[in-house]
Amino acid sequence: MTKSIKIRLIGLLLLFVCNIYAQKSDSESEIEQITETIMHYIEGTANGEPDRLRKVFHPDFNLYTIANDTLWIRSGKQYISRVKKGKKTNRIGRIISIDFEKDAAIAKAEIVIPNYKVFTDYFLLLKYEGTWKIVHKSYTGRAISKP
Repeated sequence: MTKSIKIRLIGLLLLFVCNIYAQKSDSESEIEQITETIMHYIEGTANGEPDRLRKVFHPDFNLYTIANDTLWIRSGKQYISRVKKGKKTNRIGRIISIDFEKDAAIAKAEIVIPNYKVFTDYFLLLKYEGTWKIVHKSYTGRAISKP
C-alpha cells in the first residue's frame, strides 16, 4: 500500500469517526431539549406556573383520556386555566422515556399524586421554529393502593 493511499484511508476514517461523534452530540442535544420541555410541563403543573405550560404547549394542544369508557378531550387552554398561579401541588413527576427522529418525538412520564393516583402521560412533540412543543398528550391513571 502506497503512502498516499494510507493517508487517504486515515483521512476517510477520521471523517467517519467525526461524523459519528457529531451525530451523537446532536442526538444528546435534542434529548436535552426534549427533556427540558417535558420538565417545564412537570414542574409547571407542580408549582402552579401556567406560563411554563404556555411556553411548551402548542396553541392547538389537546389532552385525551378515557373517562367512564368514553373519549374525553380537553383543550390545552382549558387545562392551563386549571393551573392556579403560585399554587403548589404535591405532584411528583419523572420522565420514563424519550424517543425522537429528526423533528418528531414521543415521551412518557409518570406523575404521582401521593395517596391518590399515579398517572402515565404520553406526549407527542414536534420541533419547529427551533423549539420543541408538546402538541398532544394522552394519559391514563390508576388509584394508589392503600396499605
